[in-house]
Amino acid sequence: MKNKIFLDRKYPSIFVAIVIVYSILAFSLETFSNLPEWMVDFLEKSEYFVVAFFTAEYLYRLYVSKNRMRFIFSFYGVVDLLAILPFYLTFMFDLRALRLMRMLRLFRILKLARYNSALSRMRQVIAMAKEELIISIFALICVIYFAAFGIYQFEHEAQPDKFTNILDALWWSVATVTTVGYGDIYPITIMGRLFTFVVLITGLGLVAIPSGILASSLFAIRSKQEAEPDDNEPPP
Repeated sequence: MKNKIFLDRKYPSIFVAIVIVYSILAFSLETFSNLPEWMVDFLEKSEYFVVAFFTAEYLYRLYVSKNRMRFIFSFYGVVDLLAILPFYLTFMFDLRALRLMRMLRLFRILKLARYNSALSRMRQVIAMAKEELIISIFALICVIYFAAFGIYQFEHEAQPDKFTNILDALWWSVATVTTVGYGDIYPITIMGRLFTFVVLITGLGLVAIPSGILASSLFAIRSKQEAEPDDNEPPP
């Protein structure tokens, strides 16, 4: 029984993941302009196979789905459709604007989430801690705007070319609160530097809060899964 489940689930999932990764790599290679002609021809032909494979997978999932409309409008249903739709649109219409639809092939990488147990756990983590994450993100946005308004008041007169308006200050605020610190805009006044110190300390704490929430939720989910018996194991 265990071997049957292993063959029925694991190997097909690995094969689908390999096809997804290959399609992303092929899409990346197509952007190179100095590829040999044989490779360009190979990539174009392999795209037919990839699209045919994903189309068959999409139709199969649609066929076996108990609620087909729910599947079509579900997250993975939309991702699966967007993974193949650009090919058919650019094939049916020879319009330059529709070639931009090829970028939607990057949605194929989201399909990996369906076949990765770790990503499945991350979805559970986000669902478990969504309220705390929303509050943390809201607090972070408030601090970013407050920091932008504060630095504008301190630095606008000293650097009118750097801190022209609140939008320029927001760029500095995002880079500072998130501790990225690009360094293209920085305070030169004493009050501006003291204010920046406070913003940096606050930013370190705020950015760390979501990480702690996600880490604790992930630990709880992993502990719960390890404590549950394996359904695939045969009964004693």
